Amino acid sequence: MTIFSKIMAGEIPCYKVAENDEFFAFLDINPVNWGHTLVVPRQETDYIFDLDPEHLGRMAKFSQRVAKAIRKAIPCRKVGVTVLGLEVPHAHIHLVPLQQEGDMNFSHKISDPDPKRMAELAEAIASNFE
Repeated sequence: MTIFSKIMAGEIPCYKVAENDEFFAFLDINPVNWGHTLVVPRQETDYIFDLDPEHLGRMAKFSQRVAKAIRKAIPCRKVGVTVLGLEVPHAHIHLVPLQQEGDMNFSHKISDPDPKRMAELAEAIASNFE
């Protein structure tokens, strides 16, 4: 069982922003920018492109809904999207609020993010999820 599966099962706490029967979205605990969100499929698959094409399409649509909620909750020019997937063997999409391209620099993370601010951001995003 991956750490993401443990998060979805409630075994590890998270800052959840959205979910449905196929996908789960929560704030990254090592964010590159405030509001950095991960979207993961409930199905454990290591490599995102090993997902069934229809499932991957639904994941993209779910991610789009999450990105729209992020943009409503956090003032930003755009929400960047990337797939890295090397740190956890469970497919996931990173959604990052952007003011500039440098906001997507994964080598510069927010150190020790404030839990209160994280909870507030998660609530703001969740309340804008449609």
